[in-house]
Amino acid sequence: MEIIKIRHPYQKKQIPAEEVVLVLGFFDGVHLGHQKVIETGRKIADQEGLKLALMTFNQHPSIVFKKIDPASVKYLTTLEQKEEKMAALGVDFLYEIDFTSAFAHLAPQDFVDQYIVGLHAKYAVSGFDYTYGPKDIADVEHLPEYANNRFEVVTVQKEVEAGEKISSTRIRQLLDAGDVTEVTKLLGSVYEIEGVVVHGDARGRLLGFPTANVKVKGTVHLPREGVYVSEIKVGDNWYPAMGSIGHNDTFGEGRELTVELFILDFSQDIYGEHVAVRWNKFLRDQVKFTNVDDLITQLKKDEADTATYFKK
Repeated sequence: MEIIKIRHPYQKKQIPAEEVVLVLGFFDGVHLGHQKVIETGRKIADQEGLKLALMTFNQHPSIVFKKIDPASVKYLTTLEQKEEKMAALGVDFLYEIDFTSAFAHLAPQDFVDQYIVGLHAKYAVSGFDYTYGPKDIADVEHLPEYANNRFEVVTVQKEVEAGEKISSTRIRQLLDAGDVTEVTKLLGSVYEIEGVVVHGDARGRLLGFPTANVKVKGTVHLPREGVYVSEIKVGDNWYPAMGSIGHNDTFGEGRELTVELFILDFSQDIYGEHVAVRWNKFLRDQVKFTNVDDLITQLKKDEADTATYFKK
């Protein structure tokens, strides 16, 4: 897959000259609804003997439109994770548009002329709710008018699970509720974040549960605070783990939020390594224990529950 980073206005030489099937969307999370849109584009590309291109943005449009702090926006996937998922779904050209104010203020017709026709789209594929400007004049229903017979518009209807539309917003709400089991259904895979193992206060080692303290970017949408059945990827291998998101209130109030993993049957030193973490199942809420012995007893139960999960 070729990744093409674009800042408006772009140079024509940046754009591959061949006609493509162009898939449009932001695709945060690349959930089953997103996958349906991309797979529709892939199918058309295969039938027509064309390359599959996909256009997304480097940041959420709300940052520009609502003038909010970029650090306050939480994502289900980093740009790097999105790239990996797009490659796995068979995308040939991935356009990453720098969502600037200049780009945001393109009129709908200019957007179509420069970023659909200009990218040599023979087909433009999107979800039913895709917009490229003010919703009342720049939705998929208006797209054929702007296209003016220069490309074919393909609209993919919503994907539904349990009678409700699969959406990034719904997944964020489920993460906030700790329902990672349902999140797995909507994503088609276990929710995964990335980070770097850093030094913590080493308190877990003293308790008999040494943990990997994983520092994640502030823009990562973490699941609700609690203890989870998890997995951690070190190098090329995944290991079963007991994951915790919380403030360790047992040892004092006002502590920093941490992401910690106790890795089952693991003794390697992995400080400084880049790792991935999967959140498989919610086990329990965080609890402020009155004494360390009660905490250790609970941790042993969490470890047993985690081991049982992976045996099944």
